[in-house]
Amino acid sequence: MLSGHEICIILSQAVYQDTIAAISTPIGEGGIGIVRLSGRDARAIAQKLFPKQLENRRLIYGHIVDPENGEVVDEVLVAYMEAPYTYTREDLVEIDCHGGILPLQRILELALRYGARLANPGEFTLRAFLNGRIDLSQAESVLDIVQAKTQASLRLAVQGLGGKLSKPIREIRSTLMDILAYLTARIDFPEDEVEEQDISKPLEAAEAMLQELITGADAGIIYRQGVRTAIVGRPNVGKSSLLNRLLRQSRAIVTPVPGTTRDTLEEVVNMKGVPFILIDTAGIIDSIDEVEALAVERSKRAIEQADFVLFVVDTSERLSDSDRQFVDLLADKAVLVAANKCDLPPLADLDELHWLQVSTSALTGEGLADLENAVVDFVLGGRVVTSDAAMVTNPRHKAALLRAKEHLDHAQIAIGERLPDDFITIDITAAINVLGEITGETVSEELLETIFSRFCIGK
Repeated sequence: MLSGHEICIILSQAVYQDTIAAISTPIGEGGIGIVRLSGRDARAIAQKLFPKQLENRRLIYGHIVDPENGEVVDEVLVAYMEAPYTYTREDLVEIDCHGGILPLQRILELALRYGARLANPGEFTLRAFLNGRIDLSQAESVLDIVQAKTQASLRLAVQGLGGKLSKPIREIRSTLMDILAYLTARIDFPEDEVEEQDISKPLEAAEAMLQELITGADAGIIYRQGVRTAIVGRPNVGKSSLLNRLLRQSRAIVTPVPGTTRDTLEEVVNMKGVPFILIDTAGIIDSIDEVEALAVERSKRAIEQADFVLFVVDTSERLSDSDRQFVDLLADKAVLVAANKCDLPPLADLDELHWLQVSTSALTGEGLADLENAVVDFVLGGRVVTSDAAMVTNPRHKAALLRAKEHLDHAQIAIGERLPDDFITIDITAAINVLGEITGETVSEELLETIFSRFCIGK
């Protein structure tokens, strides 16, 4: 595997010497739109379209003009920023125009006509990584900031961009590099007297740091990605009413008629900083009606794809066979029972349901806060995000940490069995390389393409 530095050299000598351009704001109508250019010819290209002289780090007012016919395209503000003090560490130009589709497209077309090429998805951020402004985990945090759904997930993404995760990863890597250097010296110079060192303690310290990051990873990933939560139950138990309560708005249609919901409905809600993708489902019943049967199939599919299930039961009625069929249907899922309609006299015997239960009323809102707290505590397992702790939020990073720890476990076994140093160095080297995949110090071109393909064009 090539080092991150070698990848940077290869890529920069290939296509990354040219100048790129893209629209960096969402397509649609808005007050302001931005066309961004990056590369050694960014200023020259912009200057062909903008008659006024550009100055470094000055915002200049003027007009974009088509050089072929002198037609004014739009009234704009143009900022030129000279390398290396830019987002990409290349010469960078940002053209702020009116946020309509036509002016943005026209300015981009002119930039492409006069020497730029259309940027690939995430290429501005990729160049920031290749040019050493940010490491790979920080680059991924840029996308996390854009996609953040709650204040907590935004805070974690900003911390990642600031290097909160990179710091402990580099500390662990540095410790392992020192151990590797010592072992390599003993292997390469057996005739010399290499001072004896105890590598077990620093190795244990590195493993402890890895384990701490791994332990918090599941909670971090939940804050970043959210939890797909299916709201299920037989017809007319209050699923849609509960959805509306959790959303604090009337999103789903609610009537006294059983079976009002005929399709799945998805909405995102913020519970204590955790994004939940709530999926309101149709009641699961046996039906010969074609539409109802299709709705039931979609409900079952939603259950299969859900990370968590909120099973709604009407406590004002005795449990029915329709309620009991969920016991088998949800056997392999993480489930919490919403004992709904607690404002009415209770008739249901919930002892036969073995899941955690919280009493609530979708009609009055009673017990809603308790339900939300229980749901969040359930999915996080009591773990909460803290402002001072590095937290893994990316499944790719967690997988790399697990692989690194596995290699260190093997190294510890080799030490305990007094195997030759060569056996230990194999796993130490592998752990170093795996951790480098997180920060970008050891990375394949294929991995880079996979990561940055998820970005939008212009970022």
